[in-house]
Amino acid sequence: MAILLELEPEIESRLKAQAAAQGTSVEVLLKTLVEGLLASSSQGSISPQERAERFVNWARSHSSIKAPPLSDDAISRESIYTREDEML
Repeated sequence: MAILLELEPEIESRLKAQAAAQGTSVEVLLKTLVEGLLASSSQGSISPQERAERFVNWARSHSSIKAPPLSDDAISRESIYTREDEML
């Protein structure tokens, strides 16, 4: 199904910028946003399996983010807790 939607120039440029930032096309971004909107409006009527599948799809939609992984030191117990925490 194709739907024609006229947008204000500012909204169009923001959509293009967000799609580019995510490394995807405007069409894919809009489809993802609409699917998320529709899914959130019917959350109570979906099965746990479908909810899990939607979560996995949502998580995969963020695969274009190129952040470096945290080092082992950054997530170690020693770096999380401070000496003040040990006093409690």
